[in-house]
Parts: sequence; structure tokens; C-alpha cells
Amino acid sequence: MSKVLIIGAGGVGSVAVHKCAQVPEVFSEIHLASRTKAKCDAIAASVKQRTGRDVATHAVDADDVAETVRLINQVKPDLLVNLALPYQDLPLMDACLETGVNYLDTANYEPPTEAKFEYKWQWAYRERFEKAGLMALLGSGFDPGVTNVFAAHAMKHHFDEIHVLDIIDCNAGDHGQAFATNFNPEINIREITQRGRYWERGEWVETDPLSWSMSYDFPEGIGQKKCYLMYHEELESLVMHLKGLRRARFWMTFGDQYLTHLRVLEGVGMTSIKPVDYNGQMIQPLQFLKAVLPEPGSLGPLTKGRTCIGNVMRGVKDGREKTLYVYNVCSHEAAYEEVGSQAISYTTGVPAMIGAMMMLTGKWSGKGVFHMEQLDPDPFMAALNKHGLPWTEVEL
Repeated sequence: MSKVLIIGAGGVGSVAVHKCAQVPEVFSEIHLASRTKAKCDAIAASVKQRTGRDVATHAVDADDVAETVRLINQVKPDLLVNLALPYQDLPLMDACLETGVNYLDTANYEPPTEAKFEYKWQWAYRERFEKAGLMALLGSGFDPGVTNVFAAHAMKHHFDEIHVLDIIDCNAGDHGQAFATNFNPEINIREITQRGRYWERGEWVETDPLSWSMSYDFPEGIGQKKCYLMYHEELESLVMHLKGLRRARFWMTFGDQYLTHLRVLEGVGMTSIKPVDYNGQMIQPLQFLKAVLPEPGSLGPLTKGRTCIGNVMRGVKDGREKTLYVYNVCSHEAAYEEVGSQAISYTTGVPAMIGAMMMLTGKWSGKGVFHMEQLDPDPFMAALNKHGLPWTEVEL
């Protein structure tokens, strides 16, 4: 029986709160906070209608450490789950250190003024969390998150060494909009328009944005889709923790219509994060674009189809080469029916809940800052099957 404080009332926050409410034996008391309390109230009303559980709601500015500290001291949670923006990771970690509360997030810190995905800022907190006797779990979403656990599972049960890792993320859903992003547009576009990067024989190799592509035949009838090489943060920790790794890459599918719109917007400067003077006010073009694009939460009832995210891993076991594919397929329609959100939010919100459950039940514990692959994958893999993200593994 534990008390959890979830900060962030977007699509992922909504899913996580709904899923926590389904496990009352672990999450006996749920608190949800956001800058806009009305968003929290709407999620709480949905949870009450679907599960009968009450969710306490609060307003908080997650950039303000002192304000977050006051809320934590009021709520006295056993764990803070950060589902706010990546810019707010460090202030929330500071608040947890000041109040003696464990911490979990789903995405690494990113400076507001620079599209740079690195863990160095959060790794710098290791010693402080160790000395405080606290645990910080980083990246408990799907990618990062489940993909890290898939790798740890493969390392524990299938390989002596993993030599090649390809994480492949496919959204085969369709929302019918001319151009929209399935999660926060600002974060999504910053991620896609940065330079690609992959690990090859001990060093990072950079590519122009979306300049490398391949076709992959996805399972369970999804079929052939074009995938583009990107940099994704889980690669940074996996290259440190997987034994024998020689190459690690991340791929994501994009439709031609999406890419055409993105290139036009980029070409006219609308994806820039460099402030411009508009009528005497400095604004980021990307933040303005976010304001006019469809709200990701509105796409839930519109989106049809499935996602497929998984790891293709090649390595050796007992001297024999083998290739293993571990993946999950998630239905947009099924996710919306269960919790009122599309599968992109679902595949991040469910692992956030499971990571929190691992920490609150003591299955995962430690002092310091941890990545998912550093912990025992077995209880997490079992929970995926139980709580809505069943996985399949097949030797190729």
C-alpha cells in the first residue's frame, strides 16, 4: 500500500493515472498535479467513472523547486512520478532530494534552448541520490524503458554477448489529420529534426537528420514500412551496459505525408527553437507551431491501427550465433477503449506505472540513479503481460 504523486497531466499522465487506479493493492492513494489543475480534474473524473477510484488533484509549477517541495511535503508520497516535460527533470529531481522522496521519469533531461538528448545532466545526480539513500529511475517509458528491459531480458536468458542491437519503432496507426504529432509536438519535432547518431565499434557516428532509411517487414500483418535512423536516448545507456555490443541503432517509421509537412515547416523556420521578435515579443517558432497543431490527446478517438516496437538483437550463446526479436504490438482502438488514450500515450504510460510498481513493491531498489537495463527484467516482463503490453519473442 503506497502513495504516489504523479506530475504531468498530458496523454501519458492520463494513462499512468488510469493504470495506477487499476492496481489498488499497490497504489492505495493517487495524487496528480500539473500547472493546469483543470486537466488533472478531467483525468480524475475519467478515472472515477472507469474504476470508481478517487484521485486527488493539485496545481503545481514543476519548474519551481520550492513550490514542488511544498506540494511534496503536503502529500508525503512514497514516490514522485515525473510525466511532465523533459525540461523539468532536474527541478523535480532537486525537489525529491530536498524532501527525501524516490524519483521516476520517462524521458531524459533536455535544455529548453538546445535540442540535445543526453543523460549527463541526470548522471551528475548519482552521488547526491546515493548519499541521500534515494533511488532515481530514468526512462521508464517504452523507448526508452521497455526497450531497455527487452535488452536486459535477452542478455539474461538468451545471450552471452549481444553484438548488434536495432530498436525499431513503428506506428502503423492513422488519425486522418493532415499533420499532427502523437505526443507533445514541441518534444516530438525537436527529437525528429536533430542529427541522427548510432554506436559503431566504440564510437558515435553522426548522420544528417532522417538521411538513412530501411524497409522492415513488421509482424502480425502490419507489413513493410519505411524506417528512418534517429538518435534516441536509450542507446546512450545501453552501450554502457550490454556485454559485447559492437553496433546499436534506433529506427522509427514515418509516412510520406508527415515528412513532407515536416520538411516544409522546417524549410520556412517553423521548427526552430531560436526565439524571434514578433510584435515586440520574443517567441520560439516551434512553440507557436505547437499551439496551432492538434492537441495529441484529441487524437485518441480518431486513431486506428497498431504500434509495433521491439528489439532485433544478434549475438552469441554458448558459441552459437543467434538473432532474437522481442516486440510488442499495441492497438490504438483497444487503448482508447480501456483508458481513453491512443497507443502512443498508452505504451509510455503503462511502463511508467509498472516501473513505479517495481519500486514501490521493492522488486527494484537501490541508492543512486539507475537505468532500466541495470535491474532484474523478469518481474517487469511479467507485469507487461499482465497490464496491457504483452510481448512476443521469436528467433529469426
